[in-house]
Amino acid sequence: MHEYSYTSINVLDLEESFRPEFTHEETVEALRSACETNGFLIIQNHGISSELIKETERQAKGFFAQPYETKALSKAPTGVFRGYTPVEKSALSLSRDVETPPDVCEIFSMNRFDDRGVAEKCGLKEGREDFFAPNIWPSNLPGFKETLQSYYAAMEGLADHLMRLSALALDLEENWFKDKITDHITNLTLNYYPKIETDLPDDQLRRGEHSDWGTLTILHHDGESGLQIKDSSGDWVDVPSVPDSFVVNLGDLMARWTNDRWKSTVHRVVPPKDLSRDRLSLVFFHQPAYDAVIECIPTCVSSENPSRYEPVTSGEWILEMQKKTTY
Repeated sequence: MHEYSYTSINVLDLEESFRPEFTHEETVEALRSACETNGFLIIQNHGISSELIKETERQAKGFFAQPYETKALSKAPTGVFRGYTPVEKSALSLSRDVETPPDVCEIFSMNRFDDRGVAEKCGLKEGREDFFAPNIWPSNLPGFKETLQSYYAAMEGLADHLMRLSALALDLEENWFKDKITDHITNLTLNYYPKIETDLPDDQLRRGEHSDWGTLTILHHDGESGLQIKDSSGDWVDVPSVPDSFVVNLGDLMARWTNDRWKSTVHRVVPPKDLSRDRLSLVFFHQPAYDAVIECIPTCVSSENPSRYEPVTSGEWILEMQKKTTY
């Protein structure tokens, strides 16, 4: 495992961490350092095939290239966070109670609840039908559904691996998180940022400043710049584009779990200097099981450092955030 540094963002090579005989010590220490510093890192040799990534990007671009009327066939009813969300119909800054113009971003989201048995295992019950609604697949794009499902499954495996490493980095047993994330409720979201053809207000961004809401986020983008994090001094720092990598960042529930030992850092996506350039990202928002109770883990609390947060359930937390940020 090698560790590099681009400004304040660590780049970690995970190759050796997949070997059964590897002790993980160097990887775990590097992960711990990144999570305690700013909660952002870039991972290489992550085990996800470049062919799958490229095909997922191709399918995503094909979807967003369609006329609005066609994409709108995949819009969800109010309260269902699946399918297509048009540009300027969400504003992530609202999750922080910051009023800004809506984000210049189109979205397609999916989860894993096409199978009712899976939905029931993950928490479907009376009153939760909208949250556990099946996906809204376009019918005119051959391979779109199958490709996204394959990518989702690959991300599940990578997220599980990262959560095991996270447990070790927090001085827990390797599978400490397992019963809390096996029935996860993760959304995979395709974010498409179209080229900008008119002047924007100064406070309108492609994605307004926000922190993510779950445990961790695994993001792949097409190389276009724009993602920035806010550092401890309040300055915005560009997240570098590193070939064949994923950006990983921690979310609010991981910060709550660790009593703020690990950071859920505010970030945003700004327009490019060349407004004619579009941008695509594939974002896996890892979220614990709906009924998982998120409370401070044993190694992050003491009589001298009591818990800073009241317990919260994963599903209630994510649902509140989804409602706050969607028009």
